[in-house]
Amino acid sequence: MKFIVAALALTSVAAFAPSSLERSTTALSMDRRSAFGQIATAGAVLAGVPAIASADVAAQINRARGLYGSRIANLAGAVAAGDYSAIAAEKSAFILFNSGAYPNNKPAQKNAVSQTNAIFAAIRSGDKAAVKSAYETYVTTNKINILPTVDSNEGQGYCSDFDFRVRSSAGAIYVR
Repeated sequence: MKFIVAALALTSVAAFAPSSLERSTTALSMDRRSAFGQIATAGAVLAGVPAIASADVAAQINRARGLYGSRIANLAGAVAAGDYSAIAAEKSAFILFNSGAYPNNKPAQKNAVSQTNAIFAAIRSGDKAAVKSAYETYVTTNKINILPTVDSNEGQGYCSDFDFRVRSSAGAIYVR
């Protein structure tokens, strides 16, 4: 028992003994020029991040206008014929267009949503003229067009499998 107490006392004395007075150098010891260079590099990297995000937003807008806008534009025949079920079946295209084409423009998005609501209110009331008028207003205000059909002998419609035009009428690639 005395041996254990002596060993504990010896280890506690060694723990509180003064250490060597030399200090080791750290990685943080650098001159001002290299420190400011690293800060400037970090700032440049952070300044480039919004450009990457805005490129993604531009792709989202293109996708919404291309895919969902084309689906909405293809409803012109159903609107002229008064085929309300075909229009109602494409309700998701209206919703996806409204949210995708105007991600950073809330007033334009609210306007598109109110125009969509006017179309579906006219469908519920059964007024063919009101549906046609609301649809035409929606298409012209939001500048909706059908994707062009691209002939693979005359041009290329997409550049990678991630392009939204791959499985559409605009998706053609020239193959030799």
